[in-house]
Amino acid sequence: MTELKFEDLLEAGCHFGHLKRKWNPKMAPYIFKEQNGTHVIDLQKTIVKAEEAGKALKQIARSGKQILFVATKKQAKEVVAEIVKPVGMPYVTERWPGGMLTNFTTIRKAVKKMNNLDALMKDKDFNNISKRERLQVQRERAKLDKNLGSIADLTRLPSAIFIIDINKEHIAVAEARRLNIPTFALVDTNTNPDLIDYPIPANDDASKSIAAILKYMVEAIQEGLNERMLDKESQAEAEEAAEAPREEGAAPEGGRGRRPRRQPSRRTEEAPAASASPEQEESAPAAE
Repeated sequence: MTELKFEDLLEAGCHFGHLKRKWNPKMAPYIFKEQNGTHVIDLQKTIVKAEEAGKALKQIARSGKQILFVATKKQAKEVVAEIVKPVGMPYVTERWPGGMLTNFTTIRKAVKKMNNLDALMKDKDFNNISKRERLQVQRERAKLDKNLGSIADLTRLPSAIFIIDINKEHIAVAEARRLNIPTFALVDTNTNPDLIDYPIPANDDASKSIAAILKYMVEAIQEGLNERMLDKESQAEAEEAAEAPREEGAAPEGGRGRRPRRQPSRRTEEAPAASASPEQEESAPAAE
């Protein structure tokens, strides 16, 4: 995982905050200074918080759990979709459907409906219905794909949620807090960092700033996924090595195993006393 550098964050504009009159006093620990009526974010603290969040995301990915990314603002949606898609994590970039976490079963029904429409469109009898009905099905499928396409593989509640601009995505923050789902987010000078478990102070309005932080997080997730794959491979090798001695000691297939040698019985039978022959009795001297 590459190291976050102060110069790269400075070049990306991560230090630019909002006007002083728009600030949230709870962001005071992360503000370096005020310049021309605008707050400047302390990038040293940004690096510390980003590394802390990256380690946590790495462990979540290594355990095989999913992380949901939320960014519906114009500056962030394309950046998030482009960066997050390669690691296979779900993301929401169009509109946050209310109750997506707290009413997850309803969302799963909508995803199932989308899958049923896919099966209908692939059916050979689909072209036999009227043109109007085909258009209605295609429009409904496109609408569902736009809102739910990126979360079609989300079969259970995510183990963490990463948010860009918690003021805009306040519903997502509230639902995650209600369900005790760990939250990660970029927090600008006009937000309340106390609402987030892993706040990362940075500019959440510039595409370059968002991309700089997001790339670091995705690299941490990818590293966790790679370690998970290595753990599985090493576990499989250990299981094969454990089974090998059993196979060597087993009887060959199609033949009989070697019989154990029978130990001689310790029991000794007493032989019956031999009776004397008639000749021996005659030759024996008579007793006087």
